[in-house]
Amino acid sequence: MNGKIQIVRGMHDLIPTEVIEWNLIENIFKKVLINYCYDEIRFPIIEKKMLFKKSIGTVTDIFEKEIYSFKDKSKNEICLRPEGTASCVRASLNHGLIYKKKQRLWYIGPMFRYERPQKGRYRQFYQLGIEVFGYLEPEIDLEIILLNISWWKKLNIEKYLTLEINTIGSIEDREKYQKALIKFLSKKKSVLDQQSKNRLFKNPLRILDSKNKKIQEILISGPKLFDFLSKKSILRFNFLCKLLDSINIKYKINNNLVRGLDYYNDTVFEWKCESFNLSQNTICAGGRYDNLVEKIGGYSTPAIGCAVGMERILFLRSLILNKSNSSIIKIDVYIVFFDKNLYLECLKLSQKIRKKFGNIKTLLEISFVTKKNYLKKASKLNSRFCIVVSSIKKNEKNILVKDLKKNVNLKCCEQKLLMFLEREYYSQ
Repeated sequence: MNGKIQIVRGMHDLIPTEVIEWNLIENIFKKVLINYCYDEIRFPIIEKKMLFKKSIGTVTDIFEKEIYSFKDKSKNEICLRPEGTASCVRASLNHGLIYKKKQRLWYIGPMFRYERPQKGRYRQFYQLGIEVFGYLEPEIDLEIILLNISWWKKLNIEKYLTLEINTIGSIEDREKYQKALIKFLSKKKSVLDQQSKNRLFKNPLRILDSKNKKIQEILISGPKLFDFLSKKSILRFNFLCKLLDSINIKYKINNNLVRGLDYYNDTVFEWKCESFNLSQNTICAGGRYDNLVEKIGGYSTPAIGCAVGMERILFLRSLILNKSNSSIIKIDVYIVFFDKNLYLECLKLSQKIRKKFGNIKTLLEISFVTKKNYLKKASKLNSRFCIVVSSIKKNEKNILVKDLKKNVNLKCCEQKLLMFLEREYYSQ
């Protein structure tokens, strides 16, 4: 026997039980987005590499190390999208969606980064993102945070998440701060880890987000970004905090929160899970990017957005609900017969049930089962109703229905069966 072909490193499969939970999560997200009047947008997985060179910057880890780029047959430099914001801006510009217009948009799909794989971090990962264009007011920052909270409440994960916020000011503010930070850390270079040394002159703000405790201890005595912010940025941030306080939203100000992409300004935020000792504990993150639209080729347009890691939400929910991948898939109606001559009758019955009740999961058993083991099979499938057809005489009580949840048996004809299922189905 030849060796099994394994999945590509950094990729992952979703098995049926995970897909069921994934769809539940996605549907909850979509309902909230509809409630907040956000419209869906879709764009390609492949983009021109120049898009991300302009947007996320050439000195970020994503562009330098992680982007999946290649040349197509026409020698064009293209790549698999590493994130969704730049693609959303590009698509909105191409179709005139944000020229002198306000837009609330959302999308979901796979992103690609060549990172070191670990639990919650894959090389192909799914993000659900929201992007809002045309609003400069801090009130839109609040709206996105409230929308996030609606997600967490409906997913029953709210109490496990902490909101961290910060303001990183304007590009000019950060340039002044970066000079002071580089000067301070250059004197400490001998005690910096290799990652921080690599970032020191390329992207020093990323050192603030280091997970190394020794680096965080060094930064305590270093210059603070907040001291370099303009009065305008400080007033804006203070107003946002006042808004959050006024409606009792709990948050933590994290002055080292900077985000990893060059296009952010002013408000940045992350939702983190401090429980379960997760190696990747940021569930959702985002912020303002008021210069990005112009940077990509449009007119100056204020904007803000965030993205949720779908795999991380899925994993967190599995920990909270104590669900395993071996969870049983629920079947609503399980139909069996003990005489092969009854197959066509059972097939017609299963089709009638599917047609009448579009959302009921109906399984017709086509493999042979015995009278001894059919209930065991129904139980294994976690069926709600088990239906046994005993003859082809439709007007007689030729059908036995077992409600395995209520432990009720009913012998009836086909018409009464459909009425029974309708009554029980809509009363659930």
